[in-house]
Amino acid sequence: MSSVLFLSGKGGTGKTTLAGAFAALSKEKILVDCDVDAANLHLLLEPSIVEQGEYEGSKTAVKNDDRCTACNRCREVCRFNAIGEDLSIDEYLCEGCGACAFACPAKAIELVPRVSGTWMIAETRLGPLASAELDPGEETSGKLVMHVKQKANALSEKLKIDRLVIDGAPGIGCPVIASVSGVDAVVLVTEPTLSGLHDLRRILDVVKHFDIPAHLVINKADLSPDVTERIRSFAEQNQLPVLGEIPFDRRVTEAMVEGRSIVEDDRSAASEAIEGIFERCAKGGIL
Repeated sequence: MSSVLFLSGKGGTGKTTLAGAFAALSKEKILVDCDVDAANLHLLLEPSIVEQGEYEGSKTAVKNDDRCTACNRCREVCRFNAIGEDLSIDEYLCEGCGACAFACPAKAIELVPRVSGTWMIAETRLGPLASAELDPGEETSGKLVMHVKQKANALSEKLKIDRLVIDGAPGIGCPVIASVSGVDAVVLVTEPTLSGLHDLRRILDVVKHFDIPAHLVINKADLSPDVTERIRSFAEQNQLPVLGEIPFDRRVTEAMVEGRSIVEDDRSAASEAIEGIFERCAKGGIL
């Protein structure tokens, strides 16, 4: 199995645009959206859900009032102020750490699983898609990403498709780390801004930590030639191969509004650049 993951150090660089384009250009593949906090790859795919389920990634404390002796020990050890003066447990403040259950001498508190999100398998016009949505306020994004990847791997085995095209989350947090683990190659997407260069440095450090081959695409490269040159120099200094540069093109936004990938628009200059990047990936064994 081969897997390519699209990442960016910050949001809005065009990561999902590029992942959607690769989805349109690749012949046989499983599509995976690992941005569980704000999944949006499906907006380009016209999905039809064929399987879904609840994800129990976290736990919450539940008290058995019949066994409680009101010793107040649970309230003393709770760091999240989730236990009130009446010793009731607020499920929205409870972090499921288990300190109260450990400290309770009467064993009146236990941790029980709670629903943290929803995972989905869908058929789309560009191929099967595995994705998920984390419930608001939940903090198990990394675990849910791993769950989505497990679903994608199972789907790959079932359909005998050995290529995964993965849209990751922006930034360098838990969902990104979970996304990077075990992939064959990473394509980093940046833009010619100082914040784009700064966050490229951070995400590259993460990818290097996992010793996974990384490649770079500079999106909207013509908007700031000076910063684009600085990004090229940074890439050369860090032995980060540049797969290509994509020009700014208003047709990208228009295509997304229409629910299509930009490579499905033959009037786009960005489309031509992305097709060249895809060909270099194919020839270089990245796909």
